Amino acid sequence: MGQLSLLRTRRFAGVFWTQFLGAFNDNLLKNALVILIAYRSLSVLGLPPESLVALCGALFILPFFLFSATAGELADRFAKHRVMRAVKAVEIVIMTGAAIGFWQENLWLMLAALFLMGAHSSVFGPVKYSILPELLEPGELVGGNALVEMGTFLAILLGTIGGGVAVSFGSAGLHVLGYALLVVAASGFATSFLVPPTPAENPTLRIDPNPIRPTIETIRLTHKTHSVFLAVLGASWFWFYGSMVLAMLPTYSRDVLHASEHVVTLFLAAFCVGIGTGSLLCEMLSGRKLELGLVPLGSIGMTVFALDLFLVGAPAPASGPLLTIRQFLSSPGGVRIVLDLTLIALFSGFFIVPLNTFIQERTAASERSRVIAGGNILSSLFMVAASLLLVAFLAASLTIPHVFLVLAVLNAAASFYVYKVLPEFWFRFVAWVVAKLLYRLKVVHGERIPDQGAAVLVCNHVSFVDWLVVASSCKRPIRFVMYHGFFKNPLLGWFFRDAKAIPIASAHESISTMRAAFDRIAQELADGEIVCIFPEGKITSDGEMNAFKPGIEKIVQRSPVPVIPIALCGLWGSFFSRKGGAAMRRPFRRFWSRIELVVGEPVPPEAVSAPDLARRVAALAGVDPPAERR
Repeated sequence: MGQLSLLRTRRFAGVFWTQFLGAFNDNLLKNALVILIAYRSLSVLGLPPESLVALCGALFILPFFLFSATAGELADRFAKHRVMRAVKAVEIVIMTGAAIGFWQENLWLMLAALFLMGAHSSVFGPVKYSILPELLEPGELVGGNALVEMGTFLAILLGTIGGGVAVSFGSAGLHVLGYALLVVAASGFATSFLVPPTPAENPTLRIDPNPIRPTIETIRLTHKTHSVFLAVLGASWFWFYGSMVLAMLPTYSRDVLHASEHVVTLFLAAFCVGIGTGSLLCEMLSGRKLELGLVPLGSIGMTVFALDLFLVGAPAPASGPLLTIRQFLSSPGGVRIVLDLTLIALFSGFFIVPLNTFIQERTAASERSRVIAGGNILSSLFMVAASLLLVAFLAASLTIPHVFLVLAVLNAAASFYVYKVLPEFWFRFVAWVVAKLLYRLKVVHGERIPDQGAAVLVCNHVSFVDWLVVASSCKRPIRFVMYHGFFKNPLLGWFFRDAKAIPIASAHESISTMRAAFDRIAQELADGEIVCIFPEGKITSDGEMNAFKPGIEKIVQRSPVPVIPIALCGLWGSFFSRKGGAAMRRPFRRFWSRIELVVGEPVPPEAVSAPDLARRVAALAGVDPPAERR
């Protein structure tokens, strides 16, 4: 089932439309209030309008610090569909107060409603993400996250535009705005009843009324699994980066580009369309599974196109009326700037969707909501830090183009750090490039590779990139057994060690290396990992299979786990194969060709023998078994 077809299913449509309407109402209220304060010079407690606008942002963010931890406990303690309905019922009450505030132009009521909607969103956030793994199949989770991300930013765009339009019509617009807030809130409450019932994941969990203790516990849970914590930091960085870019757009448009407020709307639309497009493309590019390789791809794009916004620079100082959209697009660099913003957002979609999916998949169901709540706390901190840093940059007389340069450098540095401490992301990126960009990989019966538990994969050896193709076909990390000589190359050795490959040698080369390899294989299998070996021991030089060595039998005798035969088809004759002599000597040979990885039925450990596995792999590859070759 494709991701868009999920919108026709009740189990997902209820969550999608409920979160979409909530995000729309958040931004409709917030933007209308900010514009009302700015254009009517409203004041509270003697604060000037510009300070009140900053206060609005703080009022909306503050509840995420105060209530996210408790919200995570509620979502783990109670059935999520019930929490969702309760939150949407409260939204109707909040929006009633907001509507009265707009009708009477009572600023206190409007500010109170904004704070309460921040509280509403802080409670709803952990529910909407943690419920997805309960409602979707594993192959649908990437698509579901992509749709939620796309819907969120589309709602931000429409809500922001709607708030500005409503205020522009004066008192009549404010009356319509009040009714719109109520209708959207009621619609969100109605769509929440489409969400199917879900069981409580942790019904014995105690809800702590003191927000400080659950906040500390939530952060501890978020830090419990190192890889998950790094993914949470990555998601928080996404909000740091995105909030800084969006915050710069009004000043960038007016002061740097001498463009009207309509150009700001164009920029916001380009950004939201880019995020939505990038999010939706994730499913197609990942093969409907979690593909961590898209995260480095996303960070590269986020750096390159932020750098290009710096390179565009600032046009010569302009005078006269501010540029319209048409005039701006006709000006030097106008289209390029819009494309840069769109592509920054598109690659941001590649960055955030796999991270959200990774957090959901790698977190225990009984803790998932609290981990997501911890992520919300950190994201809020990162957004506040982005605002303060932007103020500091501008106070230091940095131009907006120079801020884009700093942001590009910071993004590159942050990405390098994450990929250094969690090299699985970078390794998956290289594997994805080989399988999806250099070739067109099709996986047959990939479901036969287990999602959990130890197993050994045995594969024919056709080229120097076999292991990368196999790695790309499986969403789980695989420990590859590699010839020890490759590790002596400084660059390859670093890459193989980061990929946690296992060096092996023949007995006559180094008995100690061979023994260490078998010990390491046994340990990885004991830890529940998947190990892949190429039992031929060398790459084929004629396209046919060589006999399997008996090492696989020794492995299974020591660690009785299932053995899964797999076969690579289509790589013979490629640039990385030895057809016609040494490999990698004739560039562009068979690039972008179709290749297949065919997965066979698992073989129980008691039935494992090297000749039988060779026959099974040969049958999958469509070649003669080694013993039958003439």
